[in-house]
Amino acid sequence: MPGAVRTAFLALIVALLGGCGSLPPGADYPKIPSSALPHPEQTRLGRQFDIEAREHQGNSAFRIIPTGADGFLTRMQLINSAQRTLDLQYFIFRGDETGRLLTEAVLHAADRGVRVRVLLDDGETVAGDGQVTLLVAHPSVEIRIFNPFAYRGHAQWLRAAEFMLNAPRLDYRMHNKLLVVDDAVALIGGRNVGDQYFQIDPGSQFADDDVFAAGPIAMKLAETFDEYWNNALSIPAQALSGGGSSPAALSEHRAVLKDETRQLKSDGIGYVKRIATGEPLAGMLSGRLPLIWARAQLVADSPDKKQVENGEKAGRLMERAVAEATAAVRSELLMVTPYLIPGADGMKLIKDLRQRQVRVRILTSSLEASTVLLAQAGYMHYRRPLLEDGVELYEIRSLLGNTRGSGETKGMSRYGNYSLHAKLFVFDRQRLFIGSMNFDQRSMHLNTEIGLIIDSPALAQQVAARFEAMVQPANAYRLALRPNDGDRPPTLLWQTQEKGRAVDYDREPARSDWQRIKVDFLSLLPLDDEL
Repeated sequence: MPGAVRTAFLALIVALLGGCGSLPPGADYPKIPSSALPHPEQTRLGRQFDIEAREHQGNSAFRIIPTGADGFLTRMQLINSAQRTLDLQYFIFRGDETGRLLTEAVLHAADRGVRVRVLLDDGETVAGDGQVTLLVAHPSVEIRIFNPFAYRGHAQWLRAAEFMLNAPRLDYRMHNKLLVVDDAVALIGGRNVGDQYFQIDPGSQFADDDVFAAGPIAMKLAETFDEYWNNALSIPAQALSGGGSSPAALSEHRAVLKDETRQLKSDGIGYVKRIATGEPLAGMLSGRLPLIWARAQLVADSPDKKQVENGEKAGRLMERAVAEATAAVRSELLMVTPYLIPGADGMKLIKDLRQRQVRVRILTSSLEASTVLLAQAGYMHYRRPLLEDGVELYEIRSLLGNTRGSGETKGMSRYGNYSLHAKLFVFDRQRLFIGSMNFDQRSMHLNTEIGLIIDSPALAQQVAARFEAMVQPANAYRLALRPNDGDRPPTLLWQTQEKGRAVDYDREPARSDWQRIKVDFLSLLPLDDEL
């Protein structure tokens, strides 16, 4: 066994022997509680939206951002606009091009004296993602890791070993995605930080949505951040092995980030050049890109969700609020979810809607577009029951025939690597849910989630129009059941359009036979509760 691996293995064993309790390593590290600004109206953004909210009867302002590159630009520009506070809460923060550009912007905000707090989950970190934690050496930056692993390296077998030995704790993840600036404006939705999520990576395109939110709702979002930030599961990066930093390391990282940014600009990268234009944020702030003013309900899990579910603690469970909004639908439910594992409760909810003749239409991942075969395997068991209940079920294609509504550029579409990542519900085309919660068992019971239910026909109809564009035959497979002779069960059909002609497949479209074999095998495993 090589020396470095042996050292890592021994460190892991020591950490596990001493830390297999209910709290993660570093839980006893001293940390000072902090909270949102008491008077965000004293900042430029806070002052603007305080005045405008009064003019709109205390409602909040919203704009949906469906295009991946605009999601990146808005984050950069919001960070550049921060005057007092900057809070980032993400499930994934990649150390790729966009991740490092955002890291540099955060560092510049700290240099201006902005208080920066970064809260990251630890479930999906890979080599390179730790670059953002180097900022902890800055006096204006604090970084905390939610429910961390004891082992801080990236050898997958060591992480897997730790998970197996401590699954009851490590299976619980923070899936929230939130950016709050000066406690006056926020960006919330399904996007993580990374090239895939901003749809600029030819090898992988994750279609998703953010909603820009300003006014009174921003303070409520800031308060949920505080709740997570001050929770016992949020561990200061300095408390973790290798999680500290030094002024020298930060200085070196600053120089590297500066060089990389200079190189990207000289390479003429389009999205980098657009940062300086101030758009689309400038348009939203000036009114050129209109904001929709509406009432909204914040729906968020408590950070101690597991204890809330089993009755040990009082708190919030957002799945209940979303289920109540869904059950209240009278005529039509539209749903976009990359992972569709409804479970018994979700199937009953849908069946009840169908018995009242509510039209239910769902867009989810096809096998060829799936990036998580385990989730796809779990979903396969629900297709027939959903279709038998009269649900209109669509699966997105990896190669789109038309990019309208997809958030993807035509240049990127030619690579055929499109995948869903958005989580959207439209209720009677009058209200909508947007957030981090998939319609699966993991989001309902194993992850913490956050989102908004917005009472806005205008926004609901915007999302509905995009739904209609995405389920067109050139972009999606519509599933159907074809009756067979005798006692044989109906055959699944995938109906689509290729080169302008209708095509039916009775064998599931996939990237390869090997992909089919893997997902068929995984579908035999009893893992629904984990998916």
